[in-house]
Amino acid sequence: MKKIKMGMVGGGPDAFIGAIHRMAAQLDGQIELVCGVFSSTPQRSYEYGRHLGLKASRCYRHFNDMLEQESSLPEGEKMELLAIVTPNHLHFQMASDAIKHGFHVISDKPATISLAQALTLARQLACSDVLYALTYTYTGYPMVKEARYRVHAGELGTVRKIIVSYQQGWLSGKNAESTKQASWRLDPEQAGLSCCMGDIGVHAANLAEYISGQAITHVCADLDTAYEHRALDDDGTVLLRFGDEIKGVLLASQVATGEENNLSISVYGDKGSLKWQQQSPNSLTLRYADSSMRVIRNGIANESPLAIANTRLPAGHPEGYVEAFANLYRNFAAQIRAKKSVQPPCDSARDVPGIKEGIRGMAFIDSVVRASGSSQKWHAVQGVQLHD
Repeated sequence: MKKIKMGMVGGGPDAFIGAIHRMAAQLDGQIELVCGVFSSTPQRSYEYGRHLGLKASRCYRHFNDMLEQESSLPEGEKMELLAIVTPNHLHFQMASDAIKHGFHVISDKPATISLAQALTLARQLACSDVLYALTYTYTGYPMVKEARYRVHAGELGTVRKIIVSYQQGWLSGKNAESTKQASWRLDPEQAGLSCCMGDIGVHAANLAEYISGQAITHVCADLDTAYEHRALDDDGTVLLRFGDEIKGVLLASQVATGEENNLSISVYGDKGSLKWQQQSPNSLTLRYADSSMRVIRNGIANESPLAIANTRLPAGHPEGYVEAFANLYRNFAAQIRAKKSVQPPCDSARDVPGIKEGIRGMAFIDSVVRASGSSQKWHAVQGVQLHD
């Protein structure tokens, strides 16, 4: 099996997420990094590419140079897949340019900086033969897939309420935005309409929609900043409606002092409920009105075929963030291989977030920001609906 050749834009020496993408992409030995542009400073980009062990001729100084030169290389040598790990404002144009050159794309979220851009990108993809994936990482966890399976199997009965919370504390200091990772996230020109909701709130919304299989249709929101000098939100509370029957609450904060990366979700039905926490990702808790609480451990009592397919280790060997990330890359690689062989992809290969989820994410961010600035209580979330 020949490895899929990947290029990367962004993810230089000071970028946390770039290293995660590279580890995840290469964990299963199905993808290899062959080229990249790793910094907006040309010489720094070249030097970092060499540091990663790439050939000098594949360490590009400019993004357009990489697209043009890679396009001219022979089949079997040139890049097939582009990973976009830059600040948000660059996602759309880079993805669009890569699609024009016929390269598959896997992008860090959010897909774009606006809903209009996401819709434009979707139209471009519909007219191309290119595959697109979005790294909503938490959907890669086996027990998240198990939770989705249990909900869809009717184990909880009729779902009534969803509570999802994503709490971080890394922006709680008054001058926290002085770091590179914080500065662009709090800059509207680079981050878009929102910092907190665009960075982590959208992850929570995606998780709620993935597990429930239901789209968020309406929001009532209150966004805030801990310090007046910040241009974008660092905290928010959102009431959710999933159609007429399911109500929900989404809490997201980057100023929750002492919190690390505390993402959790609870789904309540009329027969039972479940809870999953990212900081204890190998456990899924089920509760019922007429029986004892049950804790399902990854690798022991999984019933979901997707959970089983995305479990890598025997029970008792913890699987975490990098493995969940790698599941997305491995499954997307399977999509690419299926397309090359003109075969339908398997279920696990199809189970990768794409442009549909990208549109949903941008619609959520747009609606939440609009709702927070309005005296009107409920605001409809625009964009396509979810379909199984």
